[in-house]
Amino acid sequence: MKVWAVLVLGASAMSVGCAGPQPQESEYRASIKKWHAQRAERLMRPEGWLSLVGLHWIEPGRWTLGSDEGSDIVLATGPGKLGVIERQGDEVWFSPSPDAGISIDGGAAAERILLAADVSGAPTVVRFNDGAASFVLIERSGKLGLRVRDANAPTRTGFIGIDHFPVDSGWRYEAKFTPHPPGKTIEIASVINTLEPMVNSGVIEFEREGKPYRLEVIDEGDGALFVIFADRTNGKSTYGAGRFLYAESIDPGHVVVDFNKAYNPPCALNSYSTCPLPPPENRLDLAIDAGEKNYLGPH
Repeated sequence: MKVWAVLVLGASAMSVGCAGPQPQESEYRASIKKWHAQRAERLMRPEGWLSLVGLHWIEPGRWTLGSDEGSDIVLATGPGKLGVIERQGDEVWFSPSPDAGISIDGGAAAERILLAADVSGAPTVVRFNDGAASFVLIERSGKLGLRVRDANAPTRTGFIGIDHFPVDSGWRYEAKFTPHPPGKTIEIASVINTLEPMVNSGVIEFEREGKPYRLEVIDEGDGALFVIFADRTNGKSTYGAGRFLYAESIDPGHVVVDFNKAYNPPCALNSYSTCPLPPPENRLDLAIDAGEKNYLGPH
């Protein structure tokens, strides 16, 4: 028999932590306000999602790189001639121009270097513009590309904050969590038209107004309970391609799902992200009027 989540309806029944005394509604609202402030602070960091200014996919061959219009790969920022990119199979090499003012991983630029991609966990960071701009190599389903950042990007300097729905503790649930067998995966599509199996660690079950709902959970490798979901507000008051959420574990069989912490994917903030999309299993027939709304600032 399925045991559905307990819907927390108000301050008298609400528990926002895994243990300890129940806080007052004002404390809960303050905690969500703090969460939103921390989220904005992370976005505004010089190398946060708001600083993206380019994404350039690399085909096999040798390509000049720089902001000059005559470059094979034209960057939105940086010296006119930054260097040369060479892709040989799954390897990408970078040869910097001598006078481009480049540092690599915080040190002096070598004549030619093999770039480590982001999937390695320690990507090679090539910096220029006195350290304000950079690029790293990314890998997505066999595709290799350069992700370019600039701390002076209009999307960062013109950030206006993200509006969100009024905090409502009725959108916070203590839900049932059922782990899946080890090795189970789920196919996740992306905005760059890739389809990739990701570790599907379990399923969350909750109930609203007597109707049950389920959310499949993704483990990105760190054990966190990551959820990509869509709902009836998408394309209206919220971002059309869905939103993200992290559930918080209470014990092996239960989690907290707080939709007041639902947030926009990076692709809602700029045009150079590779965001995953909600799987069909996580497209809810429910209007979730909680969390972040559409971002109305520069993209």
